[in-house]
Amino acid sequence: MTATSFSSFRYGSAYDETAHVAARRRLEWLARTMDSAVRVPGTNITFGADAVLGLVPGFGNLATTAVSGYLIREAWRLGVPRGKLLRMVGNVAMDSLISAVPVAGNIADVFWKANRKNMAILAEHLDGSPPRGDRTHRRRHSAPYTIDGEWRRTR
Repeated sequence: MTATSFSSFRYGSAYDETAHVAARRRLEWLARTMDSAVRVPGTNITFGADAVLGLVPGFGNLATTAVSGYLIREAWRLGVPRGKLLRMVGNVAMDSLISAVPVAGNIADVFWKANRKNMAILAEHLDGSPPRGDRTHRRRHSAPYTIDGEWRRTR
């Protein structure tokens, strides 16, 4: 029998294409389950385990933050740059702050979908561009006109 050495394992570059696809599929399922698993009939409002677990005082917020942390850890393993990881951490921090407010936080949790936002950041990294039709993560550009006493074209 030969012993296997794990000391040569490197994060980010260790995944081959098949592992990237499997990891992405797993993380998309996780984000969908946490943020938008159930649709309210007759509306476009969706919620997931994040909003439901948030109803459990103390433990719920801790559990959902831990799951979101797992998604960020996997993004790190997939080689997401530090700046994007910090944006992902900011999304989870905002989600935790919103969830900390007793009743309003539970309602706001339905609308602030940190895991879906983080999956958009991960997809942008893996694909090289933001996913089509996804409005959860787009850079905001300045308006094409500014007002300095007159309308001026800035671009």
